[in-house]
Amino acid sequence: MQIWMWILILLIIGQRIIELVIAKNNEKWMKARGGIEAGSEHYKWFIYLHLLFFISLFLETIAKLDNQEISFNYIYFLVFFAAQLARIWCISSLGRFWNTKIIVLPRVSLIRKGPYKYVKHPNYIIVAVELFVIPMLFGAYITAIVFPILHILLLRIRIPAEEKALASLSKL
Repeated sequence: MQIWMWILILLIIGQRIIELVIAKNNEKWMKARGGIEAGSEHYKWFIYLHLLFFISLFLETIAKLDNQEISFNYIYFLVFFAAQLARIWCISSLGRFWNTKIIVLPRVSLIRKGPYKYVKHPNYIIVAVELFVIPMLFGAYITAIVFPILHILLLRIRIPAEEKALASLSKL
């Protein structure tokens, strides 16, 4: 792999690890205040999806590099960079309530600031964009097609579970 590829992939993996740490800290904070987790039965599938995404990206990129060199695509990188800014906006808008799991805190109203003022689930849109644009940066076209589709299929389970959990807030 070319050096820019290694740097980018390590930055992305590092970012994901930092996000998992933030999510775990937020989970502890919310549960200590009575937070209730919902949809835990499907959460593992998101973990599998993201692990397989990186494995697929790596394997497809390595296979492609045997035949050709991949040039840096500035358009895809700008889309990726914009997605990262939007991700930071989502995380900072939700603050301690941001998580990779569905956790609701009774007696706390929905946060409707930042991107959540405009879109119900902006983070899921950002992840779908990333699952397409990151592989495109690496010339991993199969990964760019397969993983956004798998993500959308999982969201057909996740979003209703999240909506149900958030609706229960008004009853708590």
